[in-house]
Amino acid sequence: MITMDTNRENLWSVRERILGYLFLMPLLTVLLIFCFCPILYSFVLSFYRIVLSLPGLGETFVGLDNYRELLRDPVAVKSLKVTLLFVAVSTILEISLGLFIAIVIHENFRGRGLVRAAILVPWAIPTVVASQLWRFAFNDQYGMVNYILFGPDVIHYQAWLASPFWASTAIIIADVWKTSSFAALVILAGLQTIPDELYEAASIDGANRFQRFVSITLPLLKSSILLAFVFRTMDAFRVFDLVYVMTQGGPANSTNVLQFYGYRVLFDQGMIGLGSAVSFIVFLLVFIVSVTYLKLVGTALLQKKEAIR
Repeated sequence: MITMDTNRENLWSVRERILGYLFLMPLLTVLLIFCFCPILYSFVLSFYRIVLSLPGLGETFVGLDNYRELLRDPVAVKSLKVTLLFVAVSTILEISLGLFIAIVIHENFRGRGLVRAAILVPWAIPTVVASQLWRFAFNDQYGMVNYILFGPDVIHYQAWLASPFWASTAIIIADVWKTSSFAALVILAGLQTIPDELYEAASIDGANRFQRFVSITLPLLKSSILLAFVFRTMDAFRVFDLVYVMTQGGPANSTNVLQFYGYRVLFDQGMIGLGSAVSFIVFLLVFIVSVTYLKLVGTALLQKKEAIR
């Protein structure tokens, strides 16, 4: 009898698994057609030398030459460094500011709903519009930044986007302003899953506000913070709109991130194979970082469940 019940359970488990795969098939098909096939095709193109302006050359197989050329190209190497610096600085600032915002709007106070809605406005604005807004703000003649710092004294106005350091800083400021609210939204969702009983027990034990934050909030928010890191890191590696609108990669390639460099190689120079190699490198970087983060998120979720229990 026990054997028959076990066989039925195993059969039911197999049927559930098959049914689950059937439900996933439409989604997997869409992902295969619109995501994996273009990535695979781009990877294949990266092994060919194809020049749009010289169609007579045809499609010449060159193996890894495109990747070797990127390693020898100082502009490509600098673009990689600029991208890594942008990702590191902007992501850390966004998560830190997002954590602060999430803690503030998690508290009960009058007008909290209005504050939450206002904080999400920058994230809701299209990136191109936000980029144009910040380009005007840093304008050297009528920009808001100059007016705030120097008032109507136009003699001291600075050309912020003409300086390599300040142009890079402006791009980071614009990205942090726009996307910190998204990080706050993800972290806020994690805050709302922490039971109030833990804080009450800690208060009874004599823990002050800072001690409760360090001992309870931060450890239990680890998975949410890592999840915010996943999304923000992926978006930061793929930044294009901000650079295209605000600086066009200048001055002196100081804001020339990999995505914009690949765009110029593909559309300005017509080098399809070389541009595809750049695109695949960006995909590879995002994939490696995402897999690493997701493993950390899984571990953090297990630790959170055990802590709550």
